[in-house]
Amino acid sequence: QVQLVESGGGLVQPGGSLRLSCAASGIAFNLYAVTWYRQAPGKQRELVAGITTGGRTNYADSVKGRFTISRDNAQNTAYLQMNSLKADDTAVYYCNAESWQWGKKYDAWGQGTQVTVSS
Repeated sequence: QVQLVESGGGLVQPGGSLRLSCAASGIAFNLYAVTWYRQAPGKQRELVAGITTGGRTNYADSVKGRFTISRDNAQNTAYLQMNSLKADDTAVYYCNAESWQWGKKYDAWGQGTQVTVSS
């Protein structure tokens, strides 16, 4: 059974840091690209950062230079290091794992972890 579990969210003051983790099970993690999304109250879900199977990364303009996405295939885990956090970063953060194999798309979502940036 495919499962993604996010952790590491919480309450942090502006300017602080958090590290989110996305632990995968039930999949060949190294075959999946991983993307972090977030959804703030009353807003649409938006892409935050993504990492390919080969390690290439991309970021939303709003987080470039502050967030870093990485992956450890040996641990079946992806990470999102978030620095210089702002109130606007407050949201539920979700990880998604996606793979195309033999013309078929496989993907999975985690349950989300709340990040609140407030003084």
